[in-house]
Amino acid sequence: MTALTPTRLHDTTGSTDRTVAANAAAAVSFYCRWTAGVQVFRVIQVVPTMVAAMGFAFVLSFVSPCVAETDDGSADPAVLRADAEKTFKTKVGPFVNKYCISCHGPRPEAGINLQSALKSPGGASSSLHWKKAVANVKVHDMPPDYADEIPTDEERRQFITWIGKLKYLAPRDPGAFVIRRLSKVEFGNTLRDLYGVNPAIADSLPEEVVGEGYLNSISPLQSELFLDIANKVVEQVVAPDGQPPTEVQKRLFGDAPPKAAEYRVAARQVARSLARDAYRRPPSEAELDVLVSVFDLGRENKLGYTASLGLMWKAVLVSPQFLFITPAEEVDSKDAIVPLDDYQLAARLSYLLWSAPPDAELSALADQGKLHEPEVLRAQVERLLEHDRSRALFDGFGAQWLGVSGLQSQSFDPDVFPQMTATLRTAMLDEARLFFQSIVRENQSVLRFVDSDYTFVNEPLAELYGLEQSVQGSAMRRVTLENPNRGGILGMPATLATTSMPNRTSPVRRGVWVLEQVLGERVPPPPPDVPELEDQPQKSMEGLTLRQRTQLHQSEPACANCHKIFDPIGFGLENFDAIGRWRDKDDSGVEIDSAGKLPGGESFSTPAELKALLAKRKNDLARNLTERLMAYALGRQLEGYDEVVIDQLMIKIAPDDYRMRTIITEVITSYLFTHRKVEG
Repeated sequence: MTALTPTRLHDTTGSTDRTVAANAAAAVSFYCRWTAGVQVFRVIQVVPTMVAAMGFAFVLSFVSPCVAETDDGSADPAVLRADAEKTFKTKVGPFVNKYCISCHGPRPEAGINLQSALKSPGGASSSLHWKKAVANVKVHDMPPDYADEIPTDEERRQFITWIGKLKYLAPRDPGAFVIRRLSKVEFGNTLRDLYGVNPAIADSLPEEVVGEGYLNSISPLQSELFLDIANKVVEQVVAPDGQPPTEVQKRLFGDAPPKAAEYRVAARQVARSLARDAYRRPPSEAELDVLVSVFDLGRENKLGYTASLGLMWKAVLVSPQFLFITPAEEVDSKDAIVPLDDYQLAARLSYLLWSAPPDAELSALADQGKLHEPEVLRAQVERLLEHDRSRALFDGFGAQWLGVSGLQSQSFDPDVFPQMTATLRTAMLDEARLFFQSIVRENQSVLRFVDSDYTFVNEPLAELYGLEQSVQGSAMRRVTLENPNRGGILGMPATLATTSMPNRTSPVRRGVWVLEQVLGERVPPPPPDVPELEDQPQKSMEGLTLRQRTQLHQSEPACANCHKIFDPIGFGLENFDAIGRWRDKDDSGVEIDSAGKLPGGESFSTPAELKALLAKRKNDLARNLTERLMAYALGRQLEGYDEVVIDQLMIKIAPDDYRMRTIITEVITSYLFTHRKVEG
């Protein structure tokens, strides 16, 4: 628990500016420390004249047990672990010591510390090092060609297989528990749902950093912005002195007691109601004491009853309990791992699928202690997915997975692509969103992301597709695609444009995108000292096609191993220009050559053939999507025992043809989503 000393802050809730003691958790930043896997937040002062005025009983603990389905594997964990230990001792260790440790030992190169990983092969911190090592060994970047000893191709394949067993050395553990901050969109949606304000009120907040989950800190700038937004919310909802109260104000504050002696008791009831909604769980008595103390500070500084309630409400709006998804009460358990309480589960579920706080039904189930029951939880997943608000799953997860979040602001040369207007970009994103939603809503197999015969277009987008004769108007509509090269995310303008340069296509970007975003492969980063294609000497590039220029780029020894894997895939999409239009010839009038090979050796000569080959890797497609959704839902990277859980989810998902709703439901009812570590 962190207690803060009251101080003097500028209040703008009244008709005139006044300086008063209080305001909660304003002008502060939060930093976290890890204690037995639990993120514990402390509050620190960042602006001497605007420090926090209240302490919060920010107890990292839980109450209602959540026993939604745990992970049941058919194989005996003890047998798997024993095999992994033997493999590590007799295979992995000798391989690493022979081929790797000279570069990745005490002074590790490229951030790959295999000396540390050898000491704790199943540890969470070792997981990323093993993954990087596998990626580099697979493309023959490790060991380098100039090394004294080079493993054979068979040894490389064996090493990759051996590393796949190390996950069984990890202890059964739901991983680091992240208490994450609301994203910008979630924050705006929460203000809308609870208080009826326009979510655009949060537009002043900075954009989130793309990745698994969100940053779990608050900068001094964000502190000021959160305080400013809280002021605006209170000003919009609470009527000025002498004016009749607004409807929302009456719902939040009720009627003022007839006697001043009753103000404090009434304020506590208001605080209880405000905090229950804002904290997404019942507040503790200690938390209510703090809120009422803010009300008292307002009264001591000559504020009226309503203005003091407004100040208390502002304290709620800038509290860590509101800005972060926090747990309920202490866990009365000696176990190191416990189920989530129903309130945390409700919030985690609602923000994942709706980017908004739990609605009345979810909240009621949490109050009743029923949400953790497997069938109840599954039914709620289905209900939330049926609602139109589930479009938020694309805006939060889908756009990040496809990499199209930045399309609206991406640079394109207006002289080369004048068509890339804001209207067309919006249509591209709408197409991706509607396509994603259709697969979720219709519970289609994830295979349809790669191989589909329909999409959604309006007139501007139809022109790009060459369908302008059959589609008119700005409204998006579903259309059947007869061109087998189209359909699915590989032939979609949003993804094709996102993976392009401002004035041309990029086979490199497209190839890497297919490997990483579609198949879930890990591609090593480029060497630091090799110039981009545009930075190569222009004289040596004259008269060369893009394929020839890229192949020349591959002549760099440090580049060749990776480029020979992803470049052919990127060239398989070269019939699509930088904004996704079909073409038979490139910009210089040369016939497009879209032939290539996948890493496994399968050949293709058209985008349709590439799609068909990828569609055969249904398990890889489904596993990649499952892993990415799990990481997004947990707000962290997957590591260690997480891989074991994913294995078990795949066993459950496969019999249903890897359908999208099945994947979402299994992720939400999984051991990782429904359990957490507790402070030891």
